[in-house]
Amino acid sequence: MHDSATIPDSFIGCDVGKAEIVVFDSRSGRTTRIANDPQALADFAGTLEPTGLVVCEATGGYEAGLLNALVAAGRPVHRADARKVKAFIRSFGILGKTDGIDARALAAYGRERHGALARWQPRDEQRDQLALLVSTRRECVRQRVACRNRLQAPGTAPVAPRLQRILATLDAEIAGIDADIATLIDACEPLNRAATTLRAIPGIGPATAAQLVALMPELGTLGRRQAAALAGLAPHPRQSGSHDAYRRTRGGRPEVKQALFMAGLAAARHNPTLKSFYKRLIANGKKPIVALVAVMRKLLVIANARIRDTMAMN
Repeated sequence: MHDSATIPDSFIGCDVGKAEIVVFDSRSGRTTRIANDPQALADFAGTLEPTGLVVCEATGGYEAGLLNALVAAGRPVHRADARKVKAFIRSFGILGKTDGIDARALAAYGRERHGALARWQPRDEQRDQLALLVSTRRECVRQRVACRNRLQAPGTAPVAPRLQRILATLDAEIAGIDADIATLIDACEPLNRAATTLRAIPGIGPATAAQLVALMPELGTLGRRQAAALAGLAPHPRQSGSHDAYRRTRGGRPEVKQALFMAGLAAARHNPTLKSFYKRLIANGKKPIVALVAVMRKLLVIANARIRDTMAMN
């Protein structure tokens, strides 16, 4: 967590690329380039003062080496949401885009908002492995759905045997990934405790529990509104003057929202409390999809509270 009482005396923006990183230092006003390799990153981290703040964007994993080097050297760093940084840049009317412009904007973003920026903390290795397995499974399931739809489409008879072999391979790989996920969760006590707590909630099965544990490690440490917003399930108002438009959910982590969709359907049918809640919303005139999203949100709030209670007992 960050210390909002400590004001950094310099801000370093890092635009991360696969091969190199463009660095802008607010103190010197200079823009430099460093190689994106472990030794260069370790040397760079050693030149920084611990009273500064480094800001970079999530860049498809290429920022991992920079983050690890900075944390190992005890230098504070914030990994920014790319959408927020882009909106920040547009607010200045800047239309051009170069690595240097982005690095300078990241430093300015840190200078303006440092008090609200959480310092990056490395995740544990087991949770990272679980997240990788979960994301790989999600992609395999997406390919399986596409393959099934193609197999059922007219005129696919000439390629049907090949599609069936692809489906069989995907089925086998998904089953193997499920086994790897179960083995990993059983071997790690914190992951097992969280997954067991989640599976005890009617509507949340093993696959959804694994996804929530992997994709929302903050569960149990958030308020209910924070949890809903982080999962993209918070309805945001759209009001201007006397006009009050329909509220929609937006933002957050789409993978979590997708994981909770099937869980919400199951909960609306088989969880006694949420089933009556869903029926009450429908009776009050809510659209089925709106009622379902409300069930998903309540299901997440329940999961967050259960995890919090489990953490308090240990």
